[in-house]
Amino acid sequence: MELKEIFGARLKNARVIKGMSMDDLCTKMNNLVSKQTISKYESGKMLPNSTNLIALATALNVKPDYLLRPFTVSLDKIEFRKKSKMSIKEEKAIKEKIRDIIERYIEVEGIIGISSDFTNPIQENAIIDPSDVYRITEQLKAAWQLGQNGIPYIIEMLEEHCVKVIEIDAPNTFDGLSGVIGEHKPIIVLNKNFPVERKRFTAMHELGHLLLNFDETLSQKDVERFCNLFANEMLISQDVFKKNLGISRHDISLNELRAIQSNYGISVEAQMFKAKQLRIISESRYKYFCITKNQNPAFKKQVEKSTYHEEKSTRFASLVYRALASELITYSKASVLLNESIYVVREQLVLV
Repeated sequence: MELKEIFGARLKNARVIKGMSMDDLCTKMNNLVSKQTISKYESGKMLPNSTNLIALATALNVKPDYLLRPFTVSLDKIEFRKKSKMSIKEEKAIKEKIRDIIERYIEVEGIIGISSDFTNPIQENAIIDPSDVYRITEQLKAAWQLGQNGIPYIIEMLEEHCVKVIEIDAPNTFDGLSGVIGEHKPIIVLNKNFPVERKRFTAMHELGHLLLNFDETLSQKDVERFCNLFANEMLISQDVFKKNLGISRHDISLNELRAIQSNYGISVEAQMFKAKQLRIISESRYKYFCITKNQNPAFKKQVEKSTYHEEKSTRFASLVYRALASELITYSKASVLLNESIYVVREQLVLV
């Protein structure tokens, strides 16, 4: 792509991320340029002068470098679920946020000289039955030496195994997605606004999409169901769950579920679903729980209360500060990579 085309595409992407129309952008720039001029920029017909470039970047809250940076990442293998509740506009904005972060992520890995190619530890025939999911979950835990005592930090564990985890600010209609960049760089994207238990479950659900080989005869509904089963089992195995609750119950106290939640980072709702699935409680008992939760706001608040410790994706920022501390990049470059001011970067860097 020529520079004009790169700039045009970057400008449009930045505008889409902000949810702005061309008119909105003109207003944000105090009508320094016209809508027709912005249209010419985005169609690759002309480039702005330095004054207009800075004004565009300021209005869109991006670095000027972003608007001139060549594209290095294809998002062809990253798709939203077919039943996504988001608008096309929202999906485009999220995709461009992902592209921007991944490009910076891969760039800093290249600067440091880190290889992050992923190898799938599961070599299995196509999954067609829930028993296949249980078996594969045990294989994965053994391969990654996760044991049966829970996974204290899901995001850290994934990044240790070369799965890039990205957290973005997104609407409540977006839980997460997964995909592969290039041939061997899997990514998982999470909504950073959700409680930690939900993020942990979503991360494992998306890992299921990345790792599991589903039989082509399965419906999309079954694929989603199996990924939920995989996520639930990764967080707490059926054997451990039964040891905590027993094999048959009528009533379960919230205190018991809270204890499991605090130890394994799995929500009360996901535990109740697992209890039904394993026939620890009956279908009717599970339905009663769901109805009570939906009709009783106080009970719902108790059930949905988050109690697990926070988890955040920190690897990308750590790599940038590593490159900065090693004098592989300047403060200015670190500022561009982190999308932060140089002042913030200087404050955050502490050498020991």
